[in-house]
Order: sequence, then structure tokens, then C-alpha cells
Amino acid sequence: MGMSVYSTLGHILIVLTTELCVKIDQLKQWYRGFCLGTWACHDRSVGFSTVHSSLSHRLAPLFSFPCCGVCVFIGGGRSGCTAPPCVSAMASSLLRVVATSCSAPLFSGVACVRLQASARSVKAPCLRFFRTQQALNRCASPGIPYKQLTVGVPKEIFQNERRVALSPAGVQALIKQGFNVVVESGAGEPSKFPDQHYIQAGATIKDVKDVLASDVLVKVRAPVFNPELGAHEVELMKEAATLFSFIYPAQNPELMDMLSQRKATVLAMDQVPRVTIAQGYDALSSMANIAGYKAVVLAANSFGRFFTGQITAAGKVPPAKVLIIGGGVAGLAAAGTARSMGAIVRGFDTRAAALEQFKSLGAETLEVDIKEAGDGQGGYAKEMSKEFIEAEMKLFAKQCLEVDILISTALIPGRKAPILITKDMVESMKDGSVVVDLAAEAGGNIETTVPGELSVHKGVTHIGFTDLPSRLPTQSSTLYSNNLTKLIRAISPSTENFNYEVKEKFNYGTMDHVIRGSVVMQNGTNLFPAPLPDNIPVAAPPKPKSKQELAKEKAAAVSPFKATLTTAGMYTGGLGTMLGLGLAAPNAAFTQMVTIFGLATIVGYHTVWGVSPALHSPLMSVTNAISGLTAVGGLSLMGGGYAPSSSAETLAVAAAFISSVNIAGGFLVTKKMLDMFKRPTDPPEYNYLYLLPTGVFVGGYGVAMQAGYNIEQMMYLGSGMCCVGALAGLSNQSTARLGNALGMMGVAGGIAATLGFLKPTPELLAQMSAAMAVGGTAGLGIARKIQITDLPQLVAAFHSLVGLAAVLTCVAEYMIEYPHFATDPSANLTKIIAYLGTFIGGVTFSGSLVAYGKLQGVLSSAPLHLPGRHAMNAGLMASSVGLMIPYMLDPSYTTGITCLGSVSALSAVMGLTLTAAIGGADMPVVITVLNSYSGWALCAEGFLLNNNLLTIVGALIGSSGAILSYIMCVAMNRSLANVILGGYGTSSTGSGKPMEIIGTHTEVNVDQTVEMIKDAQNIIITPGYGLCAAKAQYPIAELVKMLQEQGKKVRFGIHPVAGRMPGQLNVLLAEAGVPYDIVLEMEEINEDFAETDLVLVIGANDTVNSAALEDPNSIIAGMPVLEVWKSKQVRGRGLHGLERRSTIFSTLVHWFHTSKCTRFKVEKGVENGTAAPSYSDCYRMA
Repeated sequence: MGMSVYSTLGHILIVLTTELCVKIDQLKQWYRGFCLGTWACHDRSVGFSTVHSSLSHRLAPLFSFPCCGVCVFIGGGRSGCTAPPCVSAMASSLLRVVATSCSAPLFSGVACVRLQASARSVKAPCLRFFRTQQALNRCASPGIPYKQLTVGVPKEIFQNERRVALSPAGVQALIKQGFNVVVESGAGEPSKFPDQHYIQAGATIKDVKDVLASDVLVKVRAPVFNPELGAHEVELMKEAATLFSFIYPAQNPELMDMLSQRKATVLAMDQVPRVTIAQGYDALSSMANIAGYKAVVLAANSFGRFFTGQITAAGKVPPAKVLIIGGGVAGLAAAGTARSMGAIVRGFDTRAAALEQFKSLGAETLEVDIKEAGDGQGGYAKEMSKEFIEAEMKLFAKQCLEVDILISTALIPGRKAPILITKDMVESMKDGSVVVDLAAEAGGNIETTVPGELSVHKGVTHIGFTDLPSRLPTQSSTLYSNNLTKLIRAISPSTENFNYEVKEKFNYGTMDHVIRGSVVMQNGTNLFPAPLPDNIPVAAPPKPKSKQELAKEKAAAVSPFKATLTTAGMYTGGLGTMLGLGLAAPNAAFTQMVTIFGLATIVGYHTVWGVSPALHSPLMSVTNAISGLTAVGGLSLMGGGYAPSSSAETLAVAAAFISSVNIAGGFLVTKKMLDMFKRPTDPPEYNYLYLLPTGVFVGGYGVAMQAGYNIEQMMYLGSGMCCVGALAGLSNQSTARLGNALGMMGVAGGIAATLGFLKPTPELLAQMSAAMAVGGTAGLGIARKIQITDLPQLVAAFHSLVGLAAVLTCVAEYMIEYPHFATDPSANLTKIIAYLGTFIGGVTFSGSLVAYGKLQGVLSSAPLHLPGRHAMNAGLMASSVGLMIPYMLDPSYTTGITCLGSVSALSAVMGLTLTAAIGGADMPVVITVLNSYSGWALCAEGFLLNNNLLTIVGALIGSSGAILSYIMCVAMNRSLANVILGGYGTSSTGSGKPMEIIGTHTEVNVDQTVEMIKDAQNIIITPGYGLCAAKAQYPIAELVKMLQEQGKKVRFGIHPVAGRMPGQLNVLLAEAGVPYDIVLEMEEINEDFAETDLVLVIGANDTVNSAALEDPNSIIAGMPVLEVWKSKQVRGRGLHGLERRSTIFSTLVHWFHTSKCTRFKVEKGVENGTAAPSYSDCYRMA
């Protein structure tokens, strides 16, 4: 009876173990207090028999059933316990589960040393006491701990198979994850991996029976009959084991039945879906790549001539002609190999995308006249129509007469390979030709192929080997091992337990898709074939056009006559405008100034287009400095003695002062930026020698002036040409520093000529010198202290000074010239120009200040959308225009100065509202537009003062900013009006709902990051503004240096609008020591992504977002982007904002963090080849 009670109690304990998870926090708190109150005294005389009854009664309320007086001493003793041993052990085991298996261990933080020691000591042995241990573990983390699983690597016994499933590096990766690995003795010998290498990697060497009895079995070939053991490999497998291998379930139904009887779970490497996220696990592609390479090598070995053409003293050798049928992985690998050996390569495929791949490798593409899409499911081509097949057969027959080597790769999944090359075609080939049939295992594409053999038919060598990957065993095994280990880690990302879920409903391109496609059997249940995934991307067929639409298109078609007429009308309007300006010109001086303005604009237009995109930031800086020639306007209007004597003269002093800040600060910042681009290997520079032409230019003018010569206009021309040279010098790195020197010469010559023309008194000269000296000193101080990351703010601040100087100069000119307006025939022109200059200057001043505030963080970078802002801006613009009416009609001074003051305020408010509505991401365009505004303001001063130099320089700067604005807008697929008015979306953004993003995230630690970088040879880094914000250029530069020392090819891809001003990232990387010749623009590098092993996206989002090309309703639709998703792997860290479409194409993983500790671990890991595991370094995808 007693035993029955205890048996019932034990059953209750088993049934209610799940409630233990719910009650654990309550139990933990009670037990801590119990330990502290009972055993904290460490009195060894206290017997545990006096405690167990109290403990049992305290447990009872927690589990809601009567509890007997069972001893629960963790050490296993039962002093004074009357319960049967089985129940005592059961209760003891239960408490062991409580103590050691929960997510919040019972004894954590308990002060009792004895209990803590006991809890530590029993964690491992507790598995043999109570089966509920595993159930409780699954409550917190489902699956089986890696340390309890053994991965077996048997030797492949299939005929001629020399590959092995795991390389020593793969063994090391699985052991690091927690698995135990056993390898059959001699398994890796054919692949040049001796047993000692496996032992060093941490594996255990055992015999075949022990290996086949592993929990997880990894193979290359499907299990076969083992003649040495007299049994099938499946029969020797452990029941309910897991198998990773090539299976081909459709062709091997008997094998599937045998595996089902063993209750096996099978993941077929040949069934891994061919989706972007699974590229790293696609063993079929890895093996096809090797087969394509080996096919060319074998063909070259059997071919009797060179592949490449040669001209020698003994005669001319023509290059071999190679035809490759099929543009899959094998075909493209063969094309690349043959092309690299110097052959003429021709490629044929029914898929347009595959033909583009052939073109990218330098091969000629062959097409038939019939247009028919050949894209099928799973990355294969579909079966074509009868007419298409007849046309391609004619094409092949013609090619067989010309080519020397033919490689065929066409396969249809689950069916016999199609015959593409007939016997007659082979017999028409030249003697000595070679054909390689990569489809031989499936019957072959060539009618005369003998599968598995090397044969000759009518003088044509046939290579029909079916084991090409095994003929390159070391490489094949390494790649297969990489595919296998990456698949295991991907389906079970847990750091502790091996666990994955097989779902019957899943979305296309996700990890669930990969798992369900790969698992062809689960616990003996045949799951092949996998159901179709949801959300399969299907290109919508083009909608047939209606008759009305066709008629409309026909009517809209522009005839050559209309196109020519439009062009002629444009030139007619331009030339008519010139005539109108001539008729309206008040004097010859105005006509001359318009001529100079027009020519300077044309020169500036062509000059700026030649500037290297990498030097756009120095270009902005040098134009900023040159725009400081507004000082010429201030100097021209200054008067009095040591101090100004009127309000107008005070405004002129202020204009000269703030312009001098621009000049000195701008040139110094430009020099600092250009110095960053210098490489250690560059020759020494002697830029101080440019003082010689400066001395001749300025000093010679001084001598000529003393001699009575008036050559100011020639000085202005020389200064203007120097400023043109400053912009032209930035066309490349070799002349960039000369450009900065020419800019300084031009400004120095212009100021000297202005002073010579004015001939100021010594007192006034002292006033002028003081204003410019104080301003220049302030500019130098600002430029010395500025950080390169703050360059956009500095440019914006300097632009505001130019705008303010223009306003002050225009108002001062009106005040000084007003007494002469009654008699001056050009008075109205002067008033108009002063008004326009004031308006442009006011917008530039306030807009630049707002841009500075957003970039500096003083103001929010988010766009400020005021209610009715467009109507407000339209009202401000209308008011500004309307004020010109009283300004021009009323000759009184009070009206004129009031109107100028009012338009100054209106334009300042307008600049504020316009810029505030623009987000921080659009600041590159804002800064370039403000740069252009400052140039047109300078032009206004030139017309106002009849100064050729100001007009020339203003036209240069205005056209420079306009062109940069155009480049930025094109790079974002947006119009200038859309950006300036705070618009949303691009020119191509549709009105529908953006595509939904479906995908999973992946976590990565430092070790995995190091492994990714270590495995890659061709790496591209695509930084964005996040790199600037984190000041990450320095650790990136260190990482690049390490990788280059290891022989890796590392480059940077820069988007035109990356950063907060044009060229900012180029300057930041140069500052950190990254050579400028590995920093490429988007147009230069976009075609290289397909051949790139790894792309690191750092702080970028919209500039690498595939939604720009795929989602017509995206806010960045049509925007040119860096096509990073075309690379083999993409690893990234970006900023918030847009949905990240790149996640659909590949698993994006945060690897970079601003933590100095993490950067150090990554760098040391790359340097040493490994890094210590650190789970705290895992970052979740944005």
C-alpha cells in the first residue's frame, strides 16, 4: 500500500513538472530565504533529517498536492528519510532540475556556499536521474544541446568519389558551435586531408561502424551498399538519425524507403532552394562551378593547340574558339576560365539574364531569331517550343563548323538531358576538336557522348566524365564543407541547442523556405516534394494596349521635323533674348558686362563638369573661398578715415570683414582636405614655389601702378582666369593643389587691383587692412579648429556670410548712389540689380543658417512641414515681387530703403521656411543650391559695381553650384523643385502602396564576422552617413590596411549623395589614410558587385536599397543605387528610415559597432585569423 502511494506520488510529480516552470520564480524566492535562514550559520551539527519535513511542507502549496516527508538534500543523502529509495531519488532529481536547468537558476545569488557548490557539482550527472530534465529544458530553449550530438563523417565509397563531406576547417567550425565530431579513419586522404589534420581540428578518429551510428551523419554521395561490411550504409545508421547529403529523392525512391524504415530525418543538399538567401548553402552551384572550371582544363589538355593566340618568329597561332551551351553556374565558370586563357568564347542560353552574364565575362552571345523567354523555375531554363528548338539546332550546326571546343551544360531537373548536338554536327567539326559534355551523368547533350569515359569519334575527342568535381577533390571538399556547415548553422541559429522547425506554409526566399525545401524526410515521413512557397515573385505580363492607347502613342511620336523645329525654337528664343538685352541696355558698359557674364558661365559650365566627384568637397570649399571676393564690393564702398563716416560705409566695412573670413578660412580648409589625399608613395611637393608667380602678378601690378599705368582690367582678367584654373585644377588629384594655389593667386590679384583702382588714403587703407586682417584671422582660427566631420556645417556657415555680405553691399550701394539716380541714365538698372542682389543674398543668408543648424544638431534634421507652407512661400515671393512696383516708381529715398529693408526680411523668412522643410538627408542638394545662390549674388554685385572680376567669379560659382545640384538630383531621381520645396518621393514614385518586406533577421558575433572577412578575397565597402556620424573612418582604414596586407582586394563604393555634402565621404576616408585610388564612384564600381565575395554596408540605407529598382511605389523609386545585392554576400549596418529591401536578397548582419572594444576584436580577429567568442557582441539587423 505504501509503495502504491509513493508510486502515485511519483506519477503526479511527473505529470506536474510543467507547472514547475510557472512556479519557479516563487520557489526561488522562498528557497533563497530558507537557505539564508537555515544554513547560513554553517553549523555542521544540524542534521538534514530535521529539515526535509519542513521543506516538503513548504513545497506542497507550490504544487497543490500533499507532499510526504521526502529528503531533498541535494547531495543525495537520506539521513532519517523513511521514503523508498526510488521516490527519494525522484524528488532529489526533481530538485536538481529546479536547481540547474531553469532560465533563472534556483541557487543563483544564494549565500550558502555548500548549496552553491552542490548545484555546480550535479549539473552534468543530473541527466541520468529524471527524464523531465529535457522537457524542462525545452520550456526555455527547444532542441537538443549541441554537446549531446555527435556528427559523423564517413569515407565516401562510391566509385571514383574522392571528396569528403567535412574539411578540417568545417570540423573546427562545428566543434566551436558545440557538436562532437567523429571522422572515419582515412576519410579525408583522397582530398589531401590526413587524419592528423582532423585530430588537430578537434575530431575523434573512429571506424566506419561507429561513424555511421552517429546522431548526425554528413555525406557527399547518397548512402550505398558497403561491400566490405556486407550491409547497406542505411542499415548501419542510428535509428532516428539526421542525414545531410546529396540524395536526389526523385531518382532514388528505394533509398527513401530504406531511410524511412530507419525513422531518419534527411536534408538533401541537392534540394536547397535556389534563392538568394541560400547562396551560401547551394552545394549544387559550388560543384557546378568546379565542374565548369575543370571542363576547360581537361579540354585544354586534350586540345592540340594554344588557347590564346600568339604571333611568334615561327608563325602565327590563332586563338581557340570555344562554344558554351548553357549560362548556368557551370557554363559561366567555363566561360570565365576559357576567356582568361585567351580563347574566343561564345555563349548561348535561352535566358536573357544568362546572356547578359556571358557579356559581362567578355564572351560573344549567340541568339536565334525567334523571341521566346526561357526562364524556368529554380534557376533552370524551361523547355522551349518546337520552333525555337529547330532554330537553335540550326545555330548549333553552323557553330560546329567554326568552333574548336564545345562545352554543353544543359539539364532539365528530374528528366533526361536533351540532345542538342547530333551525330552529324559532331562529324562536321574539325579534326582535333574537343567536346565536353557536363550533362553526361543525365544522358548527355551530345549524341555521341559515352558517359563516364574519354572517347574519340571521327577525330573529335569526347570528354564524358561524370565525376569532374571529384577530379578537384581538395577544392570541392572545401566548398562542400563550407556549404554544409553554413546550412547547419543557418537552420539552427541557437548558440546552445540544435533545433529547427519544418513548416508547411512559408514565404518565398526566407529561412523557412530553405528548411522546408531541404528537408525531404522527417522522422521517417517522406516530405518530398516540398509545397510551393507563398509570395513567389512573378513578373506581371505586360498588359495589352488598347486601340486608344496605341493611337495616342502614335500621335505622341515626335517626327524628326518636330524635333528639329523644337531645337530651332530654343535657339531662336536664346538669340532673341540677347537682342532684347541689347536694346534695353542703358549703356555700352552693361552690354560688355552681359558678354563677360555669358562667356564666364559657359567656361564655368564646362570646367565644373570635368571635376572629379571625389574632389567635390574641395570644389565646394574653394568656391566658398573665392566667393569671398564680395570683399571687393565692400572695399569699393568703404570711406572715411580710420573709421567709417556714414551708415553706408559701416555696412561696407562689415561686408569686407565677413568676406575676409570666407577667404582665409575657405582656402585653409581646402588645403587641409587636399593634404589628406596625399599618399606615402606620392613624390614630394614644393608648393611654396607658387609664391613666385603670385609675387610677379601682384608685385608687377604695384610697379606698373607707380609708373602710371592703368591695367586694372587686365588684372581682373588675370584674376578671373586664375579662378577658372582653380576649378579646372580639381579635375584630378595630381593638379588639385595647383588649383588651390591658383585660387589664392586670383583672389590676391583681384583685391590688389581693387585697392590700386581705388587709391585710398593712408587712413582709409588702414581701415581696409584692419577689417580684412581681423576677418582673415578669424577665418584662419575657425578653419584650424574645425573637424573634418563638421565640414558640411562650415560650408553652410560660410555661405551665410556670403549672402549677408551681398545684402550689405547692395544696400550700401543704393545708399551711396541714390543722390545720382536723378541724372544717371542707368539708375533703373542699378536699382533693379541692387534689389535682386538683396533678395538672393537674404535667401542665401537665412537658408544657410538653417542648414547649419540642422547639420550641427542645433535644429532637428527632420523636415518642418508648416501648415500651408507652399501658400506661405508663394505669398512671400509675391510680396517680394510686388514691392518692386513702389520701389521703381517712387523716387524717394525713404520708399527705396524701406523696400530694400522689407525684401531683405521677406527673403530671409523665405529662406528659413524653404530650408526648414527639407530633411537632413537632402542636405547635399541644399548646400549645392546655396553655393549656386552665393555665386549669383556675387554676379549681382559685379553688375552693380561694373566689376568684371566679380561677374566672372560669380558666374563660375553660380554654374558650379547649379551643376552640382543637378548631379545630386539625378543621383536621387528627383527634380530640383521637388527637393527645394520639401517634396516626397522621386520623379518615378507611384501612387500605390509600397511592397511589404518579408524576411528574417540573423545575428552575428565577432567570430562569424571574422570568418566572413577571412573567407572573402574581393571585398567592397559601401559607407554612408552613418560612418560620418560614428567617426568610423579610422577603424575602417585600419581594417582595410590589414586586409590588404593579407593579399585581399578591398575597395570602396561611394554614392553621389552619401554624406551631407558632395564628396564628404571621400574626404573622411582620405583623412583616415585610405588611398584615393581604391575609393570609386557608383558608376565605376556598380558592374563589379556580381564578382564580389563580400560587401560591407556601413551606415548606408537608401543608397544601397533595391526598392529603388524593384518597387515602383517606393519613395526612392528610380533612384540610382549601389547594387550590393548582386554580390555573393552582403553584411551591413545601416541607419533607420526606409524599409530595407536588401534583406530580401541576402541576410544582412550587423557586424560593425561604434564600441571600441568590438572594433578591436574584429581587427584582431582579422589580423590573427580568429577571435574569442563573445555573445555580447551580437547585433540585431536594422
